[in-house]
Amino acid sequence: MRKVFVIGIGAGNPDYVTIQAINALNEVDVFFIMDKGQEKEDLVRLRKEICERYIKNKRYRTVETADPPRDRTPASYEPAVRAWHEQRAGIYERLIGEELGEDECGAFLVWGDPSLYDSTLRIIDQIVARGTVAFEYEVIPGISAIQALAARHRIALNRVGRSIHIMTGRKIAEGLPNNIDDVIVMLDANCSFKAIDDTDIDIYWGAYIGTEDEILAAGRLRELTHDIERMRAEAKARKGWVMDTYLLRKHDA
Repeated sequence: MRKVFVIGIGAGNPDYVTIQAINALNEVDVFFIMDKGQEKEDLVRLRKEICERYIKNKRYRTVETADPPRDRTPASYEPAVRAWHEQRAGIYERLIGEELGEDECGAFLVWGDPSLYDSTLRIIDQIVARGTVAFEYEVIPGISAIQALAARHRIALNRVGRSIHIMTGRKIAEGLPNNIDDVIVMLDANCSFKAIDDTDIDIYWGAYIGTEDEILAAGRLRELTHDIERMRAEAKARKGWVMDTYLLRKHDA
């Protein structure tokens, strides 16, 4: 039976790769890598560096394929995402069926953790449901950007007796959720925190967390909004891409 690992490789620092992930890496015959274009070639390079660093047997091979384009400005968000997932499912299904031998092990290396704002597990489930190609799969957790953000800022994500909410930039643009004092925001390409008009909100922000390009900022949101917008824009112009996340926290008197 073919086997597929979905391996979380952490938020950018190769030192974030867990021992469980290293053990899984050393079982893999074929690594499937989605090429997102020249702007994000750093993400492909990092995956290859992790393999070179941690795999003892160098007889593995890599198969790269172009990631299908995604409509970033759709009239309807969820149908557009489902259509993109369908395209990816077709590619993943072909890779597993054509590039992986009956007794071989393949792997997708997922930035951060596979269970948190990543589409790989949903796509794998789609392929399993189709039943066209038979394989078993295992998920290896990774250190997420959220965990790395908290560690780099030396803060606890939750406060005693309070909840924490995780949401996207699209949602935070609509405003802070009611009765939630601590909000983690991911996938925010538009600095949507600038729409929040509250003088008692602190922000803990980080980009390229754990890497040599890391940028951190923390303080009152109203005072840092423009600085973070500028730093993010400059970083994206320099590298061609940026990955960032942040915590919004109601300030305690």
